[in-house]
Amino acid sequence: MGFLRKLFGLGPKVDYNELVANGAKVLDVRSTGEFSSGNFKGSINIPLDQVSKRMPEILKMGEPLVVVCKSGIRASNAISKIKKAGIKEVHNAGGWTNLK
Repeated sequence: MGFLRKLFGLGPKVDYNELVANGAKVLDVRSTGEFSSGNFKGSINIPLDQVSKRMPEILKMGEPLVVVCKSGIRASNAISKIKKAGIKEVHNAGGWTNLK
């Protein structure tokens, strides 16, 4: 696994679009303003600073879960919290524009 993939919690290469097509939920952790200016259709916006407080809502989304932001950094931070809360299959797709 490449250094940057590991650093940002990207893990092995995964086809995120296929996961979404098969029912994975998409969590967008950008600010509400960023989300309002463009987002992946059907994604759920919970800004990174609200992830801990809204964890029960995130846990109800189930697995697998695909997390996006602008570049993958905030998604990586959110994934750390989500994994600690018990969701095992959670993926960092990086920027939301990576999804089609």
